[in-house]
Amino acid sequence: MEPPTSSRLNSRKRRKDGSGPNGATELDGIPPKMCRRSFGLREPAPFSDEVEIDYSKPYIRVTYEEAMRGTPLDRPVRVYADGIFDLFHSGHARALMQAKNLFPNTYLIVGVCSDELTHNFKGFTVMNENERYDAVQHCRYVDEVVRNAPWTLTPEFLAEHRIDFVAHDDIPYSSAGSDDVYKHIKEAGMFAPTQRTEGISTSDIITRIVRDYDVYARRNLQRGYTAKELNVSFINEKKYHLQERVDKVKKRVKDVEEKSKEFVQKVEEKSIDLIQKWEEKSREFIGNFLEMFGPEGALKHMLKEGKGRMLQAISPKQSPSSSPTHDRSPSPSFRWPFSTKTPPSSPANRSRNKSAVTYDISEDEED
Repeated sequence: MEPPTSSRLNSRKRRKDGSGPNGATELDGIPPKMCRRSFGLREPAPFSDEVEIDYSKPYIRVTYEEAMRGTPLDRPVRVYADGIFDLFHSGHARALMQAKNLFPNTYLIVGVCSDELTHNFKGFTVMNENERYDAVQHCRYVDEVVRNAPWTLTPEFLAEHRIDFVAHDDIPYSSAGSDDVYKHIKEAGMFAPTQRTEGISTSDIITRIVRDYDVYARRNLQRGYTAKELNVSFINEKKYHLQERVDKVKKRVKDVEEKSKEFVQKVEEKSIDLIQKWEEKSREFIGNFLEMFGPEGALKHMLKEGKGRMLQAISPKQSPSSSPTHDRSPSPSFRWPFSTKTPPSSPANRSRNKSAVTYDISEDEED
């Protein structure tokens, strides 16, 4: 069973015999990649009155399907986007980026309304029309800028600039006595919707400035603007200068408080480190003291050992009882002839010869 045509059109498989990019064929319905014609990538976009248009060729508007498939290089899809673009911001740039990327080959024309129209229909602007023109010119997605653009688009204007589609957000824009100024564009099938960027708009930026008016007035006074340039009265000028001095004093006090807190924190950290080190040293000292002077300390063993050595040095050495005794042989004595008495001896020899005398006497008795 063959797959349906829709799945066949959405198929992205590579085909060897395909003639398009990545093997795609005409049946795949994949628009070929087109080079974008853009003056704004290297230089500011030109104004519409500076661009020559060949009016000899008839103006035939392309359909949405043809634009999505891709048009020839010499016939880009001409998309028009208009606005005030006051205080040009990222929301404006994102809207123009979406308009530029609506089709593979897009030529983006941006219309900027003049000060007169804007002040009559919307309100006063911060930037004048020349500043707003210049801001849009330097957006990278813009190919052409229309100055003094109309508030409501007419068929004559669309034909003059050969516009194929008009890009804007889909929210109805009520102005100039109309509920939606783009209603006739939507009915003609020329409307291409874009998405708004939430959280950023010209009105939001102005609201921030008005809300913090005193802050920004003081800011510009500090940067050298005069009170006359800022439309600030003499009293308010002095008030702002006084507030600035008070803020400086508060900042100095705050800096001193922060520095004092840091100093106290450092002192606390150092004190904690010193206490920890002191505890470690005290434990080490107590351990060494007990090891030296405790009940079983090294000092007691040293005293015992010294006492034993002293006693050993004082007391004489005794011969062991088990050692054999040797009898000393009597020394020979000289006898007087025909006498039993020994010759006189010195007192020192008397004790040594005592045994010999005894021996001699015993021999005389035996004789």
